[in-house]
Amino acid sequence: MKQESFAFLEKYLNTASPTGFEAEGQKLWLEYIKPYIDEYFVDTYGTVVGVINPEAEYKVVIEAHADEIAWFVNYITDQGYIYVRRNGGSDALIAPSKRVNIHTAKGTVKAVFGWPAIHVRKIEQDKAPTIETIFLDCGASSRQEVEEMGIHVGSVITFDDELTVMNEKYLVGRALDNRVGGYMIAEVARMLHENKKKLPFGLYIVNAVQEEIGLRGAEMIAHRIKPNVAIITDVTHDTQAPMYEKKTSGDIHCGKGPVITYGPAVQNNVRDMIIRVAQEKEIPFQRASASRATGTDTDAFAYSHEGVAAALISLPLKYMHTTVETVHKEDVDNVSKLIYEFLVQLESGHDFRYFK
Repeated sequence: MKQESFAFLEKYLNTASPTGFEAEGQKLWLEYIKPYIDEYFVDTYGTVVGVINPEAEYKVVIEAHADEIAWFVNYITDQGYIYVRRNGGSDALIAPSKRVNIHTAKGTVKAVFGWPAIHVRKIEQDKAPTIETIFLDCGASSRQEVEEMGIHVGSVITFDDELTVMNEKYLVGRALDNRVGGYMIAEVARMLHENKKKLPFGLYIVNAVQEEIGLRGAEMIAHRIKPNVAIITDVTHDTQAPMYEKKTSGDIHCGKGPVITYGPAVQNNVRDMIIRVAQEKEIPFQRASASRATGTDTDAFAYSHEGVAAALISLPLKYMHTTVETVHKEDVDNVSKLIYEFLVQLESGHDFRYFK
């Protein structure tokens, strides 16, 4: 990982981009890829697409999603405490004692998820935190004081945890799901530019919004681009930590390479070409299977328009939807390398149909 690339990744991950409010992160991402693309466009809801060879008829997409899980202000008590509701798959279990940023028109307001001390609880009656029991304290003593800060029902909230490096080889923080994907496809654009590779097709580098609430950004942009091929990257569960069941979740390791998925939404010939490229270029990889849907933007692209030849390359990640999401730096580099090597060997007009 180049020093300037890491500097971008750190700034990008530390910039809040909650679902529906991705604009600041998207602006940062766009500025990074501008030197490596021919043109770009932004859709109504904030998905950003960098394009190389925009005049080409044959279109290839590489895609990640930009949004992170978050919370909304849902109710403010007379005493100034704030109750929330989820924006995406936020986990109430990890919330107590976490610091947050409440985003308002007046700026960012700092707050904490409070929780009663162990001394005053009946431990034998303790229950896991739920969306009904967690609450925010922003230092106010009344609803009026909260509102004077610029906070209102609908204000969006993100955890304030930032990127750290663990044991020199792991990246740790919030929002790696899936802004690290945006980083990886941006690195593909950089590699193509710096290696002076001329692609024979149009490449659409897509950083989509609103994946966390149902693949919505990918649905919109897939219909607009109408690609012939789509390679999606997202994160998947490392299953080595305690409490994972390999019989149901598979046997996936951080540090052992990108994960290539089998499933109905994955076009087999695209997947097999990716595997062949990985083997020829000696890029380590792992395999996973998906029952019915992959749960990623792959599904949105695959089933859009008249059907798109789509495949999924995932990054192993520990502790998904927490503030300590953890990935191995070598896996990050290898996902970018695998996508890059796939692109440079792909011929324009390649027909991925199973039979003709």
